[in-house]
Amino acid sequence: MTNPPADVRDGDAVTAEQIPEAVAGASLLYEDGATQTFEADGTTTYVEHGGPTAGSWYVDADGRFGSFWPPSYRASYDLTWVVEHGAVTGLRFDDGRSVSVGRYQR
Repeated sequence: MTNPPADVRDGDAVTAEQIPEAVAGASLLYEDGATQTFEADGTTTYVEHGGPTAGSWYVDADGRFGSFWPPSYRASYDLTWVVEHGAVTGLRFDDGRSVSVGRYQR
């Protein structure tokens, strides 16, 4: 995240307008050790146990973060900011069943 909102608090929603900047160019480290990179062109790579998986990300019609993993897996997430000690450090992805926390890698 190159330019986080100045007044964001932990757990605040990432708005549809903020999603591209919140993820594009970012590399996240998840709690289980997996990593994910997001490119501005909508591509994403998820790496778990050394094995990469290529997919795509987008903002869906409801203003939520969406991802597609070929051949047919689609998911939508509510995104919220992770803020620690006054600094944006990552994102929470909530699909309504589970929550994944990814921290920005600098």
